[in-house]
Amino acid sequence: MNDQSKPSAVNNSLNCNGCGALLHFAPGTHNLQCDYCGASNPIEQKNTDGLIYSFDYDQFLGEIAVAKPSDTFKQVSCKNCGSQTALDSFVTSDKCPFCTAPLVLLPEGGQQYVEPHYILPFAITQQQGTEAFKKWIKSLWWSPNDLAKKLVSDATGLKGVYLPHWAYDSDTVTDYTGERGDYYYTTETYTETVDGKTQTRTREVRHTRWSYTSGTVDVDFRDVIVPASTSLPEKTLNQLTPWQFDMLVDFDERYMSGFRSETYRLNPEQGFQKATVQMEPDIRSAIRDDIGGDEQRIDSTDTDYLNKGIKYLMLPVWVSAYRYNNKVYQFTVNASTGEVIGQRPLSAIKITLAVLFVIALIIAIVIMVQNGQAQR
Repeated sequence: MNDQSKPSAVNNSLNCNGCGALLHFAPGTHNLQCDYCGASNPIEQKNTDGLIYSFDYDQFLGEIAVAKPSDTFKQVSCKNCGSQTALDSFVTSDKCPFCTAPLVLLPEGGQQYVEPHYILPFAITQQQGTEAFKKWIKSLWWSPNDLAKKLVSDATGLKGVYLPHWAYDSDTVTDYTGERGDYYYTTETYTETVDGKTQTRTREVRHTRWSYTSGTVDVDFRDVIVPASTSLPEKTLNQLTPWQFDMLVDFDERYMSGFRSETYRLNPEQGFQKATVQMEPDIRSAIRDDIGGDEQRIDSTDTDYLNKGIKYLMLPVWVSAYRYNNKVYQFTVNASTGEVIGQRPLSAIKITLAVLFVIALIIAIVIMVQNGQAQR
């Protein structure tokens, strides 16, 4: 943070004007709420035009290199799962929201902190997240029968966490070499036996004529999203989409009051490499369209990524972990849409009964077929 007075100003704005207690952001609003006297203070929007802009990729990398420590947040690493969480400076201990292991913050100075560009405020309250979790648990037919009862109390332990994401822009120019395949047909004569007689017939046979080709395609990309967190499985992070990006606002620490935020584990360069993997199918599709013909072969490609832009986003989730038979399972609620993604145990008894039922059904069908054949 370049403005040294900013942390103090932010901390002061978190105190209730009525009773002096700490204010927390109220999900679904743009207000800070006092849990004691009920006072509500609006969070003023920095960007009055409401537009979301990208930032120059290379310039952002330079800013990261000279980022200063933060007095507003403390960063702690979980010794159990390795997640890195940024907590408000007044928090001295907590539990890891990803694996439930205890976190203890040491009384040391601020650590390097890169301020995000935008934040997607929580729209789903903890109560709504809990109800979504309970509904999800009840829909899991293959899970043990006692799972829902055991997890009712765990659902109240949902922790609000902002997860870091990168959003990339790039104008790509790709040179390629390949082959174009055009169909052509020839008439072929053949014989076949029909009712004991040999007959001569003809048919159209398709062939492919291949020819060398090369060219250049331009494909522009906007907002290619890459999760910068490694605390949740990549599959879970991808399944949390879509996000309500139309609700993004300029980053303001006050939206994080009462919540945790994870610092990025995937740096911008690593994230961009993942973004290029997402871009590749669209580039190859453009190449195939450019080659034309009936079939296409792509032999080589060389892509330049120009006008690279980046946004550093904080996206909201309710997350918790629960234990069942001494094994830890995670579940996550997209706090902008209410979508629930989770891990759950499977009931060996239910699976066994289902397999036995299928086997019994197959045996019954076989017996019916055999009896039908015997009656003939």
